[in-house]
Amino acid sequence: MAPAPANTLGYKPPDGGWGWMVVIGAHISIGFAYSTPKVLSIFFKAIQEDLGASYSEIAWISSIMLAAMYAGGPVSSVLVDRFGSRPIVMLGGLMCGVSMVIASFGTSIAYIYFFIGIIGGSGLCLNLNASLTIISKYFLVRRPLANGLAMAGSPVFLCVVAPLNQYLLDRFGWRGSLVILGALMLNCCVAGALMRPVALPPQHRRNSHSSLKTVEEQRSGSNTEPEGSCMKKAKKFINLSLFKNRGFVFYLIGNMLYIFGAYAPIVFLPVYAVSQGLDDYSAAYLLSIMGFVDMFVRPCTGLLANSKWIRPRIQYFFSFAMVFNGVCHLLCPLLNTHASLVAYAVFFGVGFGMVFALMFECLMDLMGSQCFPSAVGLVTIIECFPMLLGPPTAGFLVDLSEDYKYLFLLMCGSVIVAAGLFLFVANLYNYHMLDKEKAQKDQEQQKLRTSENQEQKKLRSSENQEQQKLRTSENQEQQVSTAEGEQEEHAAESVTVRTGTKDENEAQA
Repeated sequence: MAPAPANTLGYKPPDGGWGWMVVIGAHISIGFAYSTPKVLSIFFKAIQEDLGASYSEIAWISSIMLAAMYAGGPVSSVLVDRFGSRPIVMLGGLMCGVSMVIASFGTSIAYIYFFIGIIGGSGLCLNLNASLTIISKYFLVRRPLANGLAMAGSPVFLCVVAPLNQYLLDRFGWRGSLVILGALMLNCCVAGALMRPVALPPQHRRNSHSSLKTVEEQRSGSNTEPEGSCMKKAKKFINLSLFKNRGFVFYLIGNMLYIFGAYAPIVFLPVYAVSQGLDDYSAAYLLSIMGFVDMFVRPCTGLLANSKWIRPRIQYFFSFAMVFNGVCHLLCPLLNTHASLVAYAVFFGVGFGMVFALMFECLMDLMGSQCFPSAVGLVTIIECFPMLLGPPTAGFLVDLSEDYKYLFLLMCGSVIVAAGLFLFVANLYNYHMLDKEKAQKDQEQQKLRTSENQEQKKLRSSENQEQQKLRTSENQEQQVSTAEGEQEEHAAESVTVRTGTKDENEAQA
C-alpha cells in the first residue's frame, strides 16, 4: 500500500484561498498546452494538400510540438525555480501566440516544423511545467482535486477549439486560422498573471531570510569558489539520482510505453472518420465529444483519487486507467458507423481523461512535493522520445499499409495495454519490496535496540559490581580503622592503669 502524502515544503500549504484562482490559471495554460497539438490535426489535410506532404511528414508537426513541450522540462524547471511561475507562464503564452502567427506565412513543411513544432512547443512547455509546479506549492490534502481541475483544461479546450478550428478552416483557410489561434493563445499571459507566489507564514519567511543571509555571507566570504555553477544547477533539475528510486523507474517505463501510443489516435481520428464515410464536421466533432467526456472525467477522477479508498492505491488505479484506454483502441477497428465511432470517442475520452488526471498526481505521490520539480523535468525530457516517434510511426504504418487498423491495433491498443499491465505488476512488486525493506529495517532497529538494551544491562551490572566492590572495600577499611581505634583505646587504658598504679605505690611509700 502506498504511503500517505507527506509535507516536504517546510510550511503548511493553504489548500484553498487564492489557490483556486491559481487552478483557474493553470486550467487555461494546461488546456492550451495539451489541446493545441491535438486540434492542429484539423488543419493537417489542408496543409498536406497545400505543401504536398505525406501522412508521416504531416504527423511530425504534432510530434515535434509535443516533443519540444516534453523535452524542455528541465529548462522550464530551472526558469521556474529562478523567476517563479508567473513570468514563465506569461513568456510561454507570448511564444505560442507569436509562433502561430509567423507559421501562417510558411511555404514549406520544415518552416512549419520550426515555428509551430519547436518555438510553439517550447512555449507550451513553459506553460505546463510552471502550472504543475505552482499547484504543488498551494495544495497538499486537496492536491488530487486541484490537479484534476487544472488538467481538465485539456478536454475543455479540446471540446471547444476542435469545432472552432473546423469553422475557421472553412471560413479563413489554414493560414488565417493559425493567426486567430495565435491570438487566442495570448490569453495564457492573462492566466500567468493569476499565479502569484505563495504567501509564506511569518516564521517561515524569517527563516528563509536568515538562511538567504547566511548563504550570501558565505558567498561573500569565499573568494576561491565561483558564485554559481551551471553544472550544479543542471544536476539539481536533471537529478540522475532519481533512477535509484525503484518506483520512479517503473513509473517512467510505463509512461514511456503509454506516451508512444497515446497521441496517434487523436492525430488520425478525424482522417480515419472521414475514410469511414463521415463528413468533415462530424469527424471534427468526434474530438469535441472526446473532449466533452474528458472534461467531466478528469475532475471526477481527481475526487475519486482523493477518497480514502483510492488514495492509498492510486498507482493501481492509474494502471487500470491505462488498460481501459488500450482496450478502447483495440476495439476501434471493428467500428465503422457514425454511432459506433461516437461510442468509441466517449470511451476514449473516459480512459484518456483518467490517465492524464492521475499521471502527475502519481508522480507526486511517488516522489513528494520537494522532488517533484526535478522528477517532472526528468520525466518530460525522457518522454519526448516516444512522443516524437509515436505519431510519425503511426503515419508510416498508414502510408505503408493504407489501412488504419494497424495503427489502432499495434501502435495504440497493444502498447497501451502492455504499459498498464506492466505498471500493475511493477507496483505490486515495488510495494512488496517496500514492505519487506520496512520489515527488515524494523528488525534491524529492533536488533539495535535489543543490543543497546543488552549493552546498557551489562554496563549497569558492571557498574553495580564496581559499586559493590567499592562498598566492600569501604567496609573493610572501616573495620580496619575501627579495630585500630579499639587497639589504641586499649593501649591508652593500659597506660592509664599503669600510671595510676605507679602513683598509688609512690603515695604509699
